[in-house]
Amino acid sequence: MTLPSRKTLLGNVLSLAALGWIYGGDLSDALRARSAEVSALTSLPSPVMPAVVLALAAAVTAVVLGALVRGKGEDFKGYRLLPILLVGSLFADLVLAESRVPLSSLDIASMSLQRFQGLAQELTTDQAVPDDPRVLQPLLEQLGRPPYLVKGEPLEGYTLQVRKDCEGPVREAPGVRPGTLLYCVAPERKGAWVTLMGMPAERRFGEPGIVSAGGETRFVLVRPLPPDEEPTEAFRDEAADAGTSSLQP
Repeated sequence: MTLPSRKTLLGNVLSLAALGWIYGGDLSDALRARSAEVSALTSLPSPVMPAVVLALAAAVTAVVLGALVRGKGEDFKGYRLLPILLVGSLFADLVLAESRVPLSSLDIASMSLQRFQGLAQELTTDQAVPDDPRVLQPLLEQLGRPPYLVKGEPLEGYTLQVRKDCEGPVREAPGVRPGTLLYCVAPERKGAWVTLMGMPAERRFGEPGIVSAGGETRFVLVRPLPPDEEPTEAFRDEAADAGTSSLQP
């Protein structure tokens, strides 16, 4: 019985493993996004391409196994099919990726927080921040759609919840729908912390939670600015702000 070289066999095994890992994961994500309570995805992925690639991989694997059983040698061209399928599938993915948004849900959520902070900052005086939902609500129209799916369906837009007499940003908000901006106003309107209900960066599917990264809540601070003071960076470091969680008059 003549068998192909170890290099050829190893190439086929690695190609099959890569196809299973990449497209098996894609198919799992596409199916899971349809039933998960919240998905950190900007659009519902299609299961068609990964399913087709996996079906082709299974068919080619059957051809290769049949060739091995029949003792086909190195000159059997079927041994080239799995590597070709892997390269062709990755190339097709690369072409399709040109039309996709190259930003993660965390990136888009962070940009939305920054945008809202900038808009709300324009409404502040040198003594107080706005706290009227009727004044803040129109700002949401400029943020676009939240980068999350609920049961496979995209959210139509952001919502706003204003809380008062806060001592810091909201870190837990059970029962609040994804895509809700939590605008938490300090006593005497001396500032406002803004967080977003979505998904922690470490999870892609599951229960909603306050947007965070590395266990640190992602929030922005709106505060009164004297006329001669320039706005600072929107995002605040949670550890560095630990001593300023309560804004002073």
